[in-house]
Amino acid sequence: MYNYKHNKENSVATPKRVNYLNNKDILKEIHKSKTTYCSFVNNDEDHQFDIIVLDVKKINKARIKEAKQLRIVRIKKETGEIIKPRQIEDTDLIFRVMTWEHIPKIPKKPTKAQLKKRAKLEELFDDEELQRELDDEYGITDQVHVKVNFPPFYHYKINDAGEPIVIGKSHWNGDLEKGHFDVEHGAMTPKLAHMFIKLCERYATRANWRGYTYNDEMRGQALLQLSQIGLQFDESKSQNPFAYYTAAITNSFTRVLNLEKKHQNIRDDILENEGLNPSWTRQLQGKGEKEEELQKHIRHIRGDFVKGEEGYVEKDNSTK
Repeated sequence: MYNYKHNKENSVATPKRVNYLNNKDILKEIHKSKTTYCSFVNNDEDHQFDIIVLDVKKINKARIKEAKQLRIVRIKKETGEIIKPRQIEDTDLIFRVMTWEHIPKIPKKPTKAQLKKRAKLEELFDDEELQRELDDEYGITDQVHVKVNFPPFYHYKINDAGEPIVIGKSHWNGDLEKGHFDVEHGAMTPKLAHMFIKLCERYATRANWRGYTYNDEMRGQALLQLSQIGLQFDESKSQNPFAYYTAAITNSFTRVLNLEKKHQNIRDDILENEGLNPSWTRQLQGKGEKEEELQKHIRHIRGDFVKGEEGYVEKDNSTK
């Protein structure tokens, strides 16, 4: 149903515009959310990048030309204004470079196998230097980057000399030079969180999911998953966050379904062992298997099936 808004002047009823979820709006909210975890020289201008590159060395003439074209397309979509590449200065372009350079490292958590090897080494050797060398050999002292909630990056601009200069850092708090690494000072925008809720609600009404009694639990698990991986979407690899989030929701729903089926099978086995009736699902499943076995027996009498050690097997009519 439409919500009609009446115009007093001409008394014409116009339908209220329905805003459907789309990739454009989702990408916009993802960008706003990631910006809250970043620090820029100019927070009003330097947050909006024109192109994403994987290495600062790839900022060349071809990338500059491509960045100008992408900015022209973006401005046309936002304002409807059509500008030409020569109207955009090279020094105004902003490049997002994906990098882990500013992310600190921590010792890697050793696996159980590595811990067992370390225990054996401690029993065999008393020399600390030798133990340290062996730890390095087995990878026990390896270091990994601190876990972050989305792929880290730098923002660059080109100066008049054509050299790239850093104008922004992700997961950074304070000044670019004197600030520090921080992964907790930002937040997801309320609108993006609301989009996640609507996505889960809409997915839960699909025909293959809406009939389950634990539908609410599925939605809750999907929301929890989206809150954890929502910002991990990488714009450098895809511009379709809708598919990314839908796949995550599908995995969450399927996981809850498989878990509930496992619990139901355990519960039915316990009930059957105690001489009680299991769930209707198990009863109907058993009834269906009995009917299938009966049909095979009838077809065996007709000559379509041959009875073997493990039950009825379809007769091979290819050989005479």
